Amino acid sequence: MNRIEEIQKIVEERIEKEIISLEERSPNHLYAPIAYALRNGGKRFRPRLFLMAMEMFSSITPEGIDAALGMEVFHNFTLLHDDIMDDADLRRGKDTVHKKYDENTAILSGDAMMICAYQYFHKLSPEVQAKVVPVFTQTALEVCEGQQYDMDFEQQDDVEVAAYLEMIRLKTAVLLAASLKIGALVAGASDKDADLIYDFGIQVGVSFQIQDDILDVYGNPKTFGKEIGGDIVANKKTYLLLQTLKDVSTEDKQSLLEWISKETFNREEKVNAVRAIYDHVDIRTKAEKLQQDYFDRALASLDQISVSSDKKEPLRNVALSLFKRDV
Repeated sequence: MNRIEEIQKIVEERIEKEIISLEERSPNHLYAPIAYALRNGGKRFRPRLFLMAMEMFSSITPEGIDAALGMEVFHNFTLLHDDIMDDADLRRGKDTVHKKYDENTAILSGDAMMICAYQYFHKLSPEVQAKVVPVFTQTALEVCEGQQYDMDFEQQDDVEVAAYLEMIRLKTAVLLAASLKIGALVAGASDKDADLIYDFGIQVGVSFQIQDDILDVYGNPKTFGKEIGGDIVANKKTYLLLQTLKDVSTEDKQSLLEWISKETFNREEKVNAVRAIYDHVDIRTKAEKLQQDYFDRALASLDQISVSSDKKEPLRNVALSLFKRDV
């Protein structure tokens, strides 16, 4: 078992312990949905990054593991409320909390998850809390800002590429970055190094989301994990769509807008037609270049952190593994 796998095991064991505790708490209808949400899995990416950052600068401690759990609880809180707003039936192949229980229960349990996330940080020393709680609070607010921008964009016809990139920074990247930064601060990293590892997380997070946009259009359905073309069918404002609207010819733009406005259509026909328009402006190449630019900036920030190269290698490998998905 390599060290990354060992850290994954540490995270899973701590989460399972917490799930058992939640299932025993009263009132059951408040805490059981939280346990259900946490048990529903996921990659546990944020607490893993948290502990990897800790180990880069020092060693993993019980208090650090609790704080890492706080990041995971907060992340799952955001998913719980996102599912309510999206009226989603499934999360990771299972009923969403508001479908398994009811919407009022999901809202209240989500609120409790947010409060619980803070409680995990209170197990840290007052000196460390003074550094990390403001980072967590700012991040929590930014995630909400990103979600609001995402909802706003659904109603807007004139979203700029820069606005989209800012939205995914807020909605996706800041929580990854904060997990790394808080882990580093808990381990005693300098402010400079904490800022560098935060920037690494931001650049990786944005790069990952752009790659996800690419995969949704050009990915291999056997390895992507979901049906290709979902963003096209939903008229989701991704980098590919927004940049194409800027670069496309008048004729193709009119055709693209017609496809966007259609309420009834053949799914395969729409996906193929929109992809053909994307190909006319070589949007895949442009998106891949932008994705690579963000990724290169991430590695540049990682290189500047003042620890030995061997201590950076696990994070570098995790970042590289994110971009080996089949395009």
